[in-house]
Amino acid sequence: MTEEKLNEVKQDETCENKKCTCEDCNCKEEENICNCENTCNCDENCECNCEEECSCSSCECTSNIEDEKMKELLSEINRLTEENKILLNKAQTAQAEMINFRRRKEEEYLNKSKYANQDLITEIIPIVDNFERAIKFDDNDLTDELSKFLDGFKMMYSQLTTVLRNFGVEEISRRGEIFDPSQEEALMTDSLEEYQDDEVLEVLLKGYKLKDRVIRPATVKVNKIN
Repeated sequence: MTEEKLNEVKQDETCENKKCTCEDCNCKEEENICNCENTCNCDENCECNCEEECSCSSCECTSNIEDEKMKELLSEINRLTEENKILLNKAQTAQAEMINFRRRKEEEYLNKSKYANQDLITEIIPIVDNFERAIKFDDNDLTDELSKFLDGFKMMYSQLTTVLRNFGVEEISRRGEIFDPSQEEALMTDSLEEYQDDEVLEVLLKGYKLKDRVIRPATVKVNKIN
């Protein structure tokens, strides 16, 4: 028997996995169990020299497959993270718009309730002007028929102005103060050295405010030195 045949017989007697080609396998030693625990998953085009079912951890194609899967997972995580950011931004924007919408509606409601009587009061103010014009004709002579007649007008005028005050109506009569264009309109001017520049010399027609809103500016004469 040749030496080559003798070696084949010895290998048959000591190794159960006769075709194992792993480097870690101790088939040629006394132990006859392969140390490679996994099964090779390489396909037919694998270049890693895994001739049989053995798949050691050093197999390059298995590592490449795991790397590709890891890249895919990372890519999916990044995509979902970006998508989550977009959805979160949309949700925050929608929430902010809802808060602003609710605030505007609340302000509109408060303004409507606060100035609900503005149109009615605006119609009443000219009547108050007429009462004031009529009362100016009174010469305060209690024996005069006109004074007795206008005494009733004074009573109605007082009642009417009291009602307006109860609804938050205030007069704008700022004689002697510096002209304020947000509350007054200058109809006439004069140049008097004894008064300040832009001082209101005379109120020609009273203005009115409903709470903090000017519903009719006062018509005034303003001093203009320069």
